[in-house]
Amino acid sequence: MQNVNTENVELTTADGPMRLYVARPDGEPQAAVIVIMEAFGLNGHIEEVTRRVAAEGYLAVAPDLYHRYETKVVGYEQMAEIMDLMGNLTDPQSLMDVDATLEYLGGQGFTSNKVGITGFCMGGRVTFLTAISRPVGAAVTYYGGAIVTEGFTPNQPKLADRHGDLRCPWLGLFGDLDGMIPIDGLEQLRADLETSTQPTDLVRYAEADHGFSCNERPSYNAEAAADGWSRMLTWFEAHLG
Repeated sequence: MQNVNTENVELTTADGPMRLYVARPDGEPQAAVIVIMEAFGLNGHIEEVTRRVAAEGYLAVAPDLYHRYETKVVGYEQMAEIMDLMGNLTDPQSLMDVDATLEYLGGQGFTSNKVGITGFCMGGRVTFLTAISRPVGAAVTYYGGAIVTEGFTPNQPKLADRHGDLRCPWLGLFGDLDGMIPIDGLEQLRADLETSTQPTDLVRYAEADHGFSCNERPSYNAEAAADGWSRMLTWFEAHLG
């Protein structure tokens, strides 16, 4: 594990300035990883995750996808506010923010094939969206909703039908107790991905619920979180190295 230095930088997007949380290891980064926030915003937990990724030797960055809104972070129990923020975010806007982040990383010397992306909850969906839309080096989705089903709003269309567009190795980590993500949908996606030219893997945790990797939520599952983290690091090492 390496020591980490952090800073906030401001990126330009067509929708205005966007905060990018940057965590940089002391040593020379082997590659870069984009961390996409949960529906609650770029909060302290996501910043902590970004620092943990950086401590593994990556330049880790987390874009604030809620930069368009006055409210940028909400509590885990503020469901009405969460649905309002997440529901108004469109896929083109999310990709705009990913593109701005990729441009920043390009300026840091990382070509897209040396950039991984991971995300949680809403961010897990944005990660899959990026994997089918941009030529990044590797992607890891944690319990991304509205992938194998339609989302809560028209701004969250089902993405699994676009599995043939996958442009990078993709790993999906899901909990069987997650009522928002049906197991039969995941198994259909697994079957569909067997025809992909990209390496893929889909892991299900029998005793895990939505949000199992977040130690600030009641659904935290330490065993699944540790296994998922290990798998993510192995995936990035294999495909970004």
